[in-house]
Amino acid sequence: MTVISDQEIADFSADFNTNSKNQVASRAARRSGLLEASFNDRVSERLNHVFSTELDVDGVTDQKHSGRCWEFATLNVLRHYFGKQNKVKDFTFSQAYNFFWDKIERANAFYDAMIRLADRQLNDREVQSWLAFAGEDGGLWSMAINLVKKYGVVPSYAMPESFNSNNTTGLIDSLARKERKDAIALRKLVSEGSSQDELEKAKKHFLNEVYRMVSVALGEPPKKFDLEYRDDDKKYHLERDLTPREFVQKYFKDFKFDDYVVLSNCPNHEFNKIYHMPLYDNVDGGDQIKFLNVPIEYLAQAAVAQLKSGDAVIFGNDVLKQMERKTGYLDTELYQTDKLFGVDTKMSKADRLATGEGFATHDMTLVGVDEDHGHIRKWKVENSWGDKYGHKGFYEMSQPWFEDYVYDVVVRKEFLTDEQVKLAEGPAIDLKPWDNIG
Repeated sequence: MTVISDQEIADFSADFNTNSKNQVASRAARRSGLLEASFNDRVSERLNHVFSTELDVDGVTDQKHSGRCWEFATLNVLRHYFGKQNKVKDFTFSQAYNFFWDKIERANAFYDAMIRLADRQLNDREVQSWLAFAGEDGGLWSMAINLVKKYGVVPSYAMPESFNSNNTTGLIDSLARKERKDAIALRKLVSEGSSQDELEKAKKHFLNEVYRMVSVALGEPPKKFDLEYRDDDKKYHLERDLTPREFVQKYFKDFKFDDYVVLSNCPNHEFNKIYHMPLYDNVDGGDQIKFLNVPIEYLAQAAVAQLKSGDAVIFGNDVLKQMERKTGYLDTELYQTDKLFGVDTKMSKADRLATGEGFATHDMTLVGVDEDHGHIRKWKVENSWGDKYGHKGFYEMSQPWFEDYVYDVVVRKEFLTDEQVKLAEGPAIDLKPWDNIG
């Protein structure tokens, strides 16, 4: 390692002061902040609120201070389907209900992993990945569908939001601390030669405690509810004593959950391969969490086709890159910090993923697209951050932003090529928990 010398520091200062524009940029940045000083208001010329294809959706949801975007996005797709089938646009589902069962199922998967990996050192990379994941509330479409298949759904009024579902910090911190302590106990039992029955007994005891914790925080989920709503024609509907599973079986009997495929675009991994992320398998006996990795143009083509068929599209993305909440703009030219600094930080998507600069941090829903003779200009995005941001909660995304910061879309098999369908239905390659596939 070399030491920075006084002469080098003097050279750096001299270089900075050689260009008077640096002082101008510094004054602007110090006064209003780096992002505001580099904000490019010309993107509004491209990102207006008109789209050639647009779904008829009404209102947005709000995940508040939680990492439940994946559940909100999934339930948005389901509520749009229910609304279209039953002519009721403003019907919403309870995210708190599915969040409750996610905490139980994810604890079960964690305990199973700790028993399976008990012969490894605590500093083993896979063990550490599981320990870091304990209690987390982030997830993916396939995880949400696993929960819907097993536990069903309920209307939002049947299990409304509470302080701890809107602000999950306290709950996930408590669960993480408990599960990590339980991991030590399970590892000790394995090292002492405990039988499988003894391990299962200990795990059941821990799960019972997790159930208690989640019930205190969120309330117990309803076992039955009355489905009650007034449709868009003002006709009243009432169906008593439905279980959450019966609701899905009756009202989503034609919604083909297994027809959906997650198309990913992660160029740091080989294309035309299907990958499996075991760390995210949240429900024992449920579907594996898999992604079919393809070039970005296939994600755009499939998403456009699904929108034109009348259905919304969930997509995973790095929302905090080149985004402004106030306007709802998502554009690669939005903040021109490189020009402000006089540097070049542009990286390929593959390099961003490989270095940890790129990562899917959020799930949202595509509900519109604007095309000009087949050329995609922009997308309409339904977010789950309430209606005070963007255009009443809806965002406008440029096609270059889609290409740079979108990592996956959830689409039906009918919008894939025949070869992609074969790949999606074939065996998957297991990835390590630390592999970054967006």
